[in-house]
Amino acid sequence: MTRTFFEEMNSDNPTGVAYKNVNVKKSLMSFFANKGNTTIAELCKELNLSIPKVTSLVNDLMQDGLVKDYGKVGSTGGRKPNLYGLSPDSGFFVGIDVKHNHINIGLTDFQKKIVKIQENLPYELANNEASLHQLCQLINKFINDLPTPRDKILGIGINLSGRINNATGYSYSFFHFHEDPLSRIIESYVGIPVFLENDSRAMAYGEFCSGVVKDEKDVIFLNLDYGIGMGIMIDSQLYYGKSGYSGEFGHIPIFQNETICHCGKKGCLETEASGWALLEKVREKINNGSSSSIKNKDNPERIKLEDIIEAAHNDDILAIELIAQIGEKLGRGIALLINIFNPELVVIGGSLASTEEYIRLPIKSAINKYSLSLVNNDTQLKVSSLGNQAGVIGACLLVRNRLLVLA
Repeated sequence: MTRTFFEEMNSDNPTGVAYKNVNVKKSLMSFFANKGNTTIAELCKELNLSIPKVTSLVNDLMQDGLVKDYGKVGSTGGRKPNLYGLSPDSGFFVGIDVKHNHINIGLTDFQKKIVKIQENLPYELANNEASLHQLCQLINKFINDLPTPRDKILGIGINLSGRINNATGYSYSFFHFHEDPLSRIIESYVGIPVFLENDSRAMAYGEFCSGVVKDEKDVIFLNLDYGIGMGIMIDSQLYYGKSGYSGEFGHIPIFQNETICHCGKKGCLETEASGWALLEKVREKINNGSSSSIKNKDNPERIKLEDIIEAAHNDDILAIELIAQIGEKLGRGIALLINIFNPELVVIGGSLASTEEYIRLPIKSAINKYSLSLVNNDTQLKVSSLGNQAGVIGACLLVRNRLLVLA
């Protein structure tokens, strides 16, 4: 019996022609995934293969239900070629974006369309077994409630903040109390291949593939939440660094202060320009008698970052003023990044980005003040267009990419 593409791909010892065919099929699938529907002639040109060879491989993928014939392409004359592309329902991916107080979880098809998404599911992230168990339960419940057969879900992407080794599946910031990789621990619970990624990098990739990024190839994405994360795209590729921990923007020692950061060091950008810093400033102001409409102001220790953002949207002066202060300090750090990377585009995302002009304008002003004008002239500053969905989309697409990576 002829094996399917996925059976060939997961074979322990593919050799010779079978090995080569698997890689060529991956290249075909990857081309469809990234470029969309196309013709046999265009595939031949891209892969430098003959028409009979490409036609045979496309037919194999069609028999497996992975590729679909979309009919004749529009043409001004002559014989019209057929368009081929991925069959959307041939495979699905689950993406989970883990935040401090909630998770966002979604399902996309092979053509990166969101099939289902649930945002702001209550969840408390903590570095203990109970929190890990709750996360696994939420994932299983989401999958069990889907109309999609479980065996059609080809992979699960999970985003966590902090230091993640996406190649080995180890997390060094959360749930690092097992000898086995965290990805394998969760996989044993849910029964589907699991891949870990840093949340900011996944959000950057989601925005790059489906969001505000258009033709730009060199992009910096800033995840402005309780902490400050960064994803870097260089020549359209995610930059990981030697050990996979690039992007620790929040821990640049930019301030002369005695405030201890969550990383244990002093003077980090996060100590004065993060959601944590904003929360502390708001609590301090309210304790000192400042008036505000912020929720839970009568018990400042119960105030959450989401409460401050909501108050800003409702024109609360204290929230707006303190967000502007955070924005100015962030802009100083971003100016440093622009001077170093000279990117085409800086995208601000995460929960604080939802305050839009309240944070974007002071950031822009500080960039103009602190970065070199000759360097920043060609750098655009934009707010994420995907919002909460950036991490979910990015997680799904990164799993799809890993599935199609050449052996």
